[in-house]
Amino acid sequence: MAKVLIGTSGYYYTDWVGPFYPPGTGKDNFLQFYSEHFPFCELNFSYYQMPLRGKLIEMVQKTPKGFQFAIKAHKSITHERSPSSVERAEEFFHAISPMREENRLSAVLLQFPYSFHYTQENRKYLAEVLPPLKGLPLCIEFRNREWMLERVYKAFQERDITFVQTDTPELDNLPIATSITTSKLGYIRFHGRNKENWWNGDNTSRFDYLYQEKELQLWMCRIEEIAAKTEKLIIAFNNHYKANAISNARQLREMINKHTNLCLPDKENLKDTQNKDE
Repeated sequence: MAKVLIGTSGYYYTDWVGPFYPPGTGKDNFLQFYSEHFPFCELNFSYYQMPLRGKLIEMVQKTPKGFQFAIKAHKSITHERSPSSVERAEEFFHAISPMREENRLSAVLLQFPYSFHYTQENRKYLAEVLPPLKGLPLCIEFRNREWMLERVYKAFQERDITFVQTDTPELDNLPIATSITTSKLGYIRFHGRNKENWWNGDNTSRFDYLYQEKELQLWMCRIEEIAAKTEKLIIAFNNHYKANAISNARQLREMINKHTNLCLPDKENLKDTQNKDE
């Protein structure tokens, strides 16, 4: 049965001051405070800029020994594909070495856009760009349902790559949620269900959504199924607007604690409890 790590996608949000970070908290103290309340964080700054070794070392030093990270691949690998993408993948591999060396890296997330269709050209691209990343805990998220095929799952199993499960609005050709696993690592990302802003919104309005308990409850059986087939399951809430991700991460953790036998991190090491919000 997998150990379940629940956290959020990102932590560096100024609109979390008040709802989560105490008023007056400086940005330099965000990560340390976050790591006292959650055992895992998905880093997304690395999509916009190639990580720097010194920055990652600093992040490791600011967090407890057992704290885990997932890190998003740079956009030159997933969104701005070019003849130099393989070289950029090699650069990314070496850039994140501090987290690998300290055993703090649970996942490397390659999130491909909706426009990345299931084509021969794109399959060839994956065959070229993934080898430089070999040895990393690779996890791939497709935003296009075309990739939800048995042949894709089998290829991922053979290469020990995680097929990321997502919760998104019910819109044409977006992925649907399943309990399929393709490696010993499970990965679920909750993006919210904001249909109105999904296609036309920005990175804030698109993820402006607060899950209701009944919506999370529908995931419970699926979470248990995935946990039963993996050694570690990481769950990231990406509905970051106004700290909705914090609220839902705490809510899901409480639901799991009450209703399942899943293995969560030792609550004594975290300041959050089931009955207390900061």
